[in-house]
Amino acid sequence: MKKAVFLDRDGVINEVLTNRVKFVNKPQDLYFLPSVPQAIKKLNEFFDFVFVVTNQGGVGLGYMKESKLQQIHVHMIKELEKKGAIIHEAVYCPHKPKAGCGCRKPNSKLIVDLGKKYDIDLAKSYMVGDTDTDIIAGKRAGTKGVFLGKSDPLADAIFPDLISAVDWIIEDATA
Repeated sequence: MKKAVFLDRDGVINEVLTNRVKFVNKPQDLYFLPSVPQAIKKLNEFFDFVFVVTNQGGVGLGYMKESKLQQIHVHMIKELEKKGAIIHEAVYCPHKPKAGCGCRKPNSKLIVDLGKKYDIDLAKSYMVGDTDTDIIAGKRAGTKGVFLGKSDPLADAIFPDLISAVDWIIEDATA
């Protein structure tokens, strides 16, 4: 079985609620956080897959069409590829918050489905996120949880940003 890293999008890969951008509603609103391409490239060297797993309730709430979200993800993947960083697939929950679906984090359906599709050993994989819902979704799927921020009691590790977390993730995965 293979190993993977699952990355939340907003706040992990790209800016959100900053001076430059409030929400990412079109491709030109997507700004990578510092060192994200380098971090993903480094993860690519040690893991079979790197995925994006994101809640995008703005679709369900009518702020953005699903086709526009898909354009944003295509743009993100292409821009990362230009820097040598590979995202194998980006999946999302388009439903409204509190819609009761199984795919919205903290539920684990998106992660579990990718695990089945790509024959991934979830116990040897990692979910990286900046909210407790990301960590809970990873734990429910059976992954380790890496929190980007100040604190999360459920996380296996806490770092300020993705590039800071990469060495720990790789070291833990190869231990």
